[in-house]
Amino acid sequence: MEIREQQHGAVKAISPQGPLCQADAIEFQKAAAGMLSATMGRCVVDLSATPYLDSQGLESLLSLTETLGDSGQFLKLCGVCETVREILELTDLAPSFEQYEDINSAVRSFL
Repeated sequence: MEIREQQHGAVKAISPQGPLCQADAIEFQKAAAGMLSATMGRCVVDLSATPYLDSQGLESLLSLTETLGDSGQFLKLCGVCETVREILELTDLAPSFEQYEDINSAVRSFL
């Protein structure tokens, strides 16, 4: 899995390219956790290129949320497709994340 990073001012966006499953989810979690500490939580996860995720992918997002929760922040997701949105809603985890339509609105939420 390729994980792309983009800088938007003081905010960094991380975008997994492809399904967020099993071993890829662990790789993604490590990359995102490093980015969270480097940006003091000013990070957005862009899921526009992620068609679905499994339990490991969901676990990696929850782990990042818990890390941010310790400092009173929420993980910001953008570009969530219908399949991933349904997974979040069916597992009652949608309220655990701040969700935005696109990267620009997610980045602006830090202002």
